[in-house]
Amino acid sequence: MSDVLVEACVDSLASAAAAVEAEARRVELCASLREGGTTPSAGVLETCRERLVAPVFVMIRPRAGDFCYDDGELDVMARDIRVLRGHGAQGFVFGVLTAEGDVAHDALQRLLDEARPLPVTFHRAFDMARDREAAFEVLLRCGVDRLLTSGAAATAIEGVGLIDRLVRRAGRRLTVMAGGGIRAGNAAEVVRRTGVRELHTGPSIRVDGPMRFRASAARVEKSGADPFAREVLDGVEVREIVRAVRGL
Repeated sequence: MSDVLVEACVDSLASAAAAVEAEARRVELCASLREGGTTPSAGVLETCRERLVAPVFVMIRPRAGDFCYDDGELDVMARDIRVLRGHGAQGFVFGVLTAEGDVAHDALQRLLDEARPLPVTFHRAFDMARDREAAFEVLLRCGVDRLLTSGAAATAIEGVGLIDRLVRRAGRRLTVMAGGGIRAGNAAEVVRRTGVRELHTGPSIRVDGPMRFRASAARVEKSGADPFAREVLDGVEVREIVRAVRGL
């Protein structure tokens, strides 16, 4: 049996490079991870594809917030899939729900049709669904390739019960990937208690930017965050996660 695959969630070229150096075997490329991840630019995708050896799956999410999208937003998502497939995406990550919290079947099918033949991951919108059992059946019927879930808990280690049930129920029809607070200290336990063969993680550290001159009054960020610092993937932690599950 092969090692457990570790996927790293990143929102920059630097973080993507750190993930591959840390032996992550796949990258989920986003923008704006502070907002949970949105669709990245074609430029960052192309550059990652040119410089990285790991597969790059691309987040398709037109905005922050919930996962109930109107017709205009679905048009944007469909167009982004077409554009980013042309710029080298090797898979896509998205999720769509109705206002009542069910999987939006028609919208999901439309996006799947745009994405094929590339693999598709339904992301943690699943954890916000009203009825996870019913939602899972929809994913199976639609032929989604992969589900990212924390087991509808704050972290995957807290959601191992549901994750284990989903793994057993999926069999070979769908890959269940555990994500949410995956760290070196709990990764092996999540694998042992659920049987997942893939883990999703995105630990980050704060780093100072390269600017030596720092204007005291001007600010471009609305959040109040330090404009001269940013968060990047913690490659050391990712490497430790990879080591923790090697050989399991």
